[in-house]
Amino acid sequence: MELRHLKYFLAVAEELNFTKAAEKLFISQPPLSRQIIELENEIQAKLFIRNNKKVELTEAGKYFEKEVTALLQNLERISVKTKKIAENVSGEFRIAYISSIYSSVISDLIKHLKTEFPYVNFKLFEVSTTKQIDALEQGKIDLGIIRSPIKSPKIKSQLWFQDGFSVVYNKSLIQINSEKEIPNLKDETFVFFNKDYAPHYHEVLLELCAFYGFTPRVVHESNNINSIVQLVKNGLGISIVPSNIAKNNQDPEIGFIELKKVNLFTDVSLITSKEDESEITKSAVDFLLHFSKK
Repeated sequence: MELRHLKYFLAVAEELNFTKAAEKLFISQPPLSRQIIELENEIQAKLFIRNNKKVELTEAGKYFEKEVTALLQNLERISVKTKKIAENVSGEFRIAYISSIYSSVISDLIKHLKTEFPYVNFKLFEVSTTKQIDALEQGKIDLGIIRSPIKSPKIKSQLWFQDGFSVVYNKSLIQINSEKEIPNLKDETFVFFNKDYAPHYHEVLLELCAFYGFTPRVVHESNNINSIVQLVKNGLGISIVPSNIAKNNQDPEIGFIELKKVNLFTDVSLITSKEDESEITKSAVDFLLHFSKK
């Protein structure tokens, strides 16, 4: 039994007319009749009642039609999923992100992608901007979430959202009531990102402090935004973090003052390879861009 036997059978079962079925299949009637006879002989069951007036399905034929229809639909579903798996980066998709991006967004992204592509293995990596760029150029990741700027002929960059800045402090140790008091922080201990880990971001923080008239006394450094906030909470200093962190932090011991006077922002961008046209990448980018508009 071959697949064509089943397709020919369904055509006749639908039309209940060998001439019309043959026209639909773009073959002549005699070969079609022979194929149906071959099928009946193989399964040892009469599928059609034929006479000069009409063609009808036997009870066996009705059962066979139902099962074959379901079988071919399932085969089509299998074919589509197999094609998707073959197209989706060998079944693995790697996403890198910076620590200052709120984690629930990443979790929602993974849930969305797993629903869309259930047979793909998604991997997450918390990686600095500079290392993400290198990894994407070398094909080690498929999607990156970074803080711009970026200069690479191999990478396509798309702005996700612009982020402002906020001073973060321990409420029990420091009292800051408004942005007007920011210049008074010149003698405080600061906790910053490591300069080598995030050089552009480090420079932006220095520029912010210069706007308010002082050079920060940086004593402690970290490569992770959550560690920086924890150090502030533990009383080891104050810091300046993306406002995105402030909006999503509910810790009652931590205070935030948004820096609205300074017209300085950091661009959070989505980066992909210029040669990447996969459906997964498109779905991931579309999801994140839609999220930023909420």
